[in-house]
Formats: sequence, C-alpha cells, structure tokens
Amino acid sequence: MTVASREQAARLERRRRVRRRTRRRRIVALVLVLLLTPVVYSYVTTMVKPSSLPLSIRTIEWIRANHGAWLVDTVEHYWYSWNTPSPGGPALKKLPTVGVAEKPPAKKKTVAVAYMPPRIAPLIHPAFQLEGVWRATGQLVGGRPPVLVTTFRPDVDYPRVVAYVAWIDHTRTQLALYPGRYEPPGASPRGPMDVPTGERWRLLATFNSGFTYGDGHGGFGVDGQTATPLQAGDAAVVEYRDGRVDVNTWRGGTKLPPWLVLARQNLPLLVDNGRPSPQLFDPHAFWGYTLGNAVRVWRSGIGIDRHGNLIYAAADLQTAASLAQLFVHAGAVRAMELDINPEWPSFITYSSPGGHDAIKLVPNSQQSADRYLVPDDRDFFAVYRRGPSALVPFR
Repeated sequence: MTVASREQAARLERRRRVRRRTRRRRIVALVLVLLLTPVVYSYVTTMVKPSSLPLSIRTIEWIRANHGAWLVDTVEHYWYSWNTPSPGGPALKKLPTVGVAEKPPAKKKTVAVAYMPPRIAPLIHPAFQLEGVWRATGQLVGGRPPVLVTTFRPDVDYPRVVAYVAWIDHTRTQLALYPGRYEPPGASPRGPMDVPTGERWRLLATFNSGFTYGDGHGGFGVDGQTATPLQAGDAAVVEYRDGRVDVNTWRGGTKLPPWLVLARQNLPLLVDNGRPSPQLFDPHAFWGYTLGNAVRVWRSGIGIDRHGNLIYAAADLQTAASLAQLFVHAGAVRAMELDINPEWPSFITYSSPGGHDAIKLVPNSQQSADRYLVPDDRDFFAVYRRGPSALVPFR
C-alpha cells in the first residue's frame, strides 16, 4: 500500500470514528430529551399556574413534590446547621414596636370584667419597658381588645432573638380555617382561597397554618368535610360548635365529627400539661423532618392557655424544644408546631374593620401584609369577631 493509500485509509477511519461519536452523542441527547421532557413539562406547567409565591420558593416546593424532598431536606439541614450563629452576641437596643395604643373612650362606659393575660415575665435583665406587655391591635369587641400582641426575648443564650406572640380571646372571637389554592389537595369546598369579602367587616387577624399535606403530618377538616384524614396521636387545633377552641392530642377517628367545626393537625404536641413534651428529647421523634428537633430556624406554633384562649408565637433561631419552652413561658398549657422556615410564619392584624390597616406582627419580608386578603397557595386561619353561625363562612 502506497503512502497516499494509507493516508486515505486513515482519513476514512477518522471520518468513521467521527460519525460513530456523533451518532452516539445524538443517541445520548435523544435519550436525555426523552427523559427530561416530562420533567421540563411538569416544571413549566407548575410554574405558569397561579401562585402567591416567588419563583425561587415555588421551584423548591416543586422539587419537594417530585421525589426531591430528600435533596431539599439535606441541603436545608446542612445550610441551617452551618449558618446557625453562636450563642451570645450583641444585645438588642430595643424591641420592635407591635400593636397600637388604646384610645381612651370618649365617655366612661361600664365594661364587664373580662380575663386579660398577665404580662409575660422578661427573661433577660434589664428588661425593656414594654417587653412582654400586651398591646391592643386596634379593634374592640365588647369594649375590650379581643386580640393582643407583644414581644419578648425568649432565650438568654441568644439575647438578640425576638419572640412575636399573640393572644386571642375565645369568648369574643370565632376561629376559621380556609383551604389555600393547592393545600390541602382534596379540600371541598375550596372557597375563595383568601378571606371571603363578605366576612371582612368582622376580620380581626389571620395567621399561617401547618406543613403541606404531602409531608403527611396530619389531617384537615372544616364544616363536616374531611379533606385529609385525621390521625390519632397527632396534635390538633380544633373549634367546637359552641365556639370553644382547643389544642390537644387527637384521640378520635379519621373523619371530622359533627360536634367540631374545624380541625387542623401538625405533628405531636410540643407542650402538654404545661410542660415540654418528653418526645422532644427522643432522637427518633421530629418536629419538621427537614431540620429535626435541634436545628435553629424560624418556627411558629399555636397553643392554648388555662382559660381556653389561643396563643400564637413565632421566633427565629428556634429548636422544637426552645419553641416549647417559649410557649410554656407565655402561658400555654398545650401547644403544637405550625409551619417553619423563614418564608412561612405570618400573623397579621387589622386595625380597622374590612381588612383595612393590616399590620404584620411577624416581620416576614417574604410575605406582604395583604397575604390572605388575596388568594394564597396554603391553608390558613382567620380570626373574626363572634357571628351568628358556628360554621366557617365561605362567602
């Protein structure tokens, strides 16, 4: 074979190798396209749906819902573990101002004596002037504020942490639970996905609910309809037909019984009989699988005091155990965790009837004060002044 023939044969062989590589790459690309098309379709169709959340949070939630919860959980666990600040640090110079100053009545009126919660005793000294002092939120029912708010520093080891606490008088209010746009998935009726416009004249406050139901942490029921089965042993916030409310361990069946207006569950009790639950110290138990019991992050919860009134609380840098201690110190005899992570805790009060003059108690920069006055993706609670019907109004 001549030199020219060998060079020609080598060129042909190189061309054949290039064609084979090109064919293999095309096959691999086609396989990837076939595999990724359903993923891309799912992501795009999810992102174009109406939502109250920014794209970044919706992307994370989409990953969770599509077999990627383990990945999100792992990333969040290590992120929060590595970025938890050390104890101590600079102390606060003042507490955030919450609530509004009560206006003295134009004329003296006889007001029936009603229970008012005592000041939450400061844990860090010297205390700030209004630390733990309950303040009104702008509206009166029966001549007295039905919702009170305050702040205090709940942890001597983290003196810059602020707890945001609200107290709700059950004798003058009505609790309502509403499905959001997507949570819980099987809710019927779903309703307007925000506070019904026909009920805003008596709206006093709104606040966040618990985890998404894909995590399987309890049931949801409203007005005789059970959207997600109730689970024995999990904590539940409930409202009775006579207007009473409670936070306790669920001992009933999977369906909402006729004597209850609503029930919303989320994990076991944090506080029981005025003490933190022993399960908080069980390494196999958890309050938020992403972060377990011990990682410090924004957490929120709901409790009940010994007079049957609700207490809501949220704070940053909380473990499940520290949140339980916070509730005990605030006067709760039983309490359960609601949602966690910085995106979700919200407690909003309305200084004027009609849902006007909304004020965020929890300083959540990722949610506006209009949250729940427009359709929201997740279920939530509303607090009304007492009405004629015990049922949750959907119009």
